[in-house]
Amino acid sequence: MNRNLLIKLGAIAVLIVLLMIPIIMIDGMVEERQSLRDTVLEDIARSSSYSQKITGPLLVVPYRKTEREWKTHPKTGERYLEESERYGRLYVLPERFVLDGQVSTELRARGIYQARLFQGANHISGHFQIPAHYGISEDLADYRFDTPFVSVGISDVRGIKNAPELVLGEQRLAFQPGSSESLLGAGVHAPIPQLDTQQAQRLDYAFDLQLQGTGRLDITPVGRDSRISLSADWPHPSFVGEYLPSEREITSGGFTALWQTSFFATNLEEALGECAFGGECRNFESRHFGVSFVDPVDQYLKSDRALKYALLFVVLTFAGFFLFEVLKRLAVHPVQYGLVGLSLAMFYLLLLSLAEHMDFARAYALAAGACVLLIGFYVSHVLRSWLRGAGFTVALAGLYAMLYALLSAEDYALLMGSLLVFGLLAAVMVLTRKLDWYGLAKPAA
Repeated sequence: MNRNLLIKLGAIAVLIVLLMIPIIMIDGMVEERQSLRDTVLEDIARSSSYSQKITGPLLVVPYRKTEREWKTHPKTGERYLEESERYGRLYVLPERFVLDGQVSTELRARGIYQARLFQGANHISGHFQIPAHYGISEDLADYRFDTPFVSVGISDVRGIKNAPELVLGEQRLAFQPGSSESLLGAGVHAPIPQLDTQQAQRLDYAFDLQLQGTGRLDITPVGRDSRISLSADWPHPSFVGEYLPSEREITSGGFTALWQTSFFATNLEEALGECAFGGECRNFESRHFGVSFVDPVDQYLKSDRALKYALLFVVLTFAGFFLFEVLKRLAVHPVQYGLVGLSLAMFYLLLLSLAEHMDFARAYALAAGACVLLIGFYVSHVLRSWLRGAGFTVALAGLYAMLYALLSAEDYALLMGSLLVFGLLAAVMVLTRKLDWYGLAKPAA
């Protein structure tokens, strides 16, 4: 094979390796800017409120139980009965739990970064089915029940925007700060009058909770029968947690979603029992679902995905140059290869900087358009023909269009990428099918 041809191929290979250096540096810049953005969003959430999780209501009944134990005196050997008191709590989950939430979103900006906050107006209602004597059938006389209370866990109480009031049967009771229950963490609670426990009774409850948060709203389906409906003005919801909504509708103006669960699906009563008696609390804490209000069009994620195709772009562009050399007997200097390669690398830097200030699609169009026009103008002079330059420009624009399609169709990216590479390989094979590689003469200077 022609020695000059081998030297040219070696020079092109070295240039490709060298061009990976600025591309790797740009990739590091993407990670750096993304980390800075996450830090700013964390600061915004810290000064307002974090993601929210609602757990409850839960009826908590503190009690004292007298326990008796026969012991033997160590000196006299006499047996005597020793009494002691043990403190504990009983937990009653709602028989019915209904949450109707109306959620609106808003943007909070700090510099060029924006965080999406949500404001939820939630109406929570249902009823408790309290068994006679709280379900205690043995040694009832040894129990002394203290003031029961209804507790609601709220992960970040700074987001509470109203003074919630509990409607319990015919009574209206003000919630007090703190959940008063370690199993629920932060939240609110409302002491209730002592209940007549001689027979089973139904206790209806309802309250309104206006809650602000950042990013995500989770709800624990505490009822034996739970029904949660949410509607919001956010058109890109991401449903999260252990249960997906049974019904949902997503439009350009927002979404509505409905979850319906029961104790058969959640096993929440058993999970609460394990947690309450010193066992594993992970099962109880994980029984939740909700929605994430995160923008799916992350400019940093898409920029990073675009960079993964940088090597392919450089190789394909240089391959196009090389085909013009061998098919049209033109001489393209390695420096000219390098300048075109740097222009390709600049595309990713332009894309990153523009996407921080505008929609990703518009940023991509501007960055790709600028690079295609620059390379097209330069190549027209390198190839000594505006017609050849126009053809090269159209082909490069097609590559950028294919790249955008790959970025947009995440589920089909592998399939589309495979078809693209196969199609380009087929085109090269067709164009060079009659080329005598051994007979290539030295290109004209």
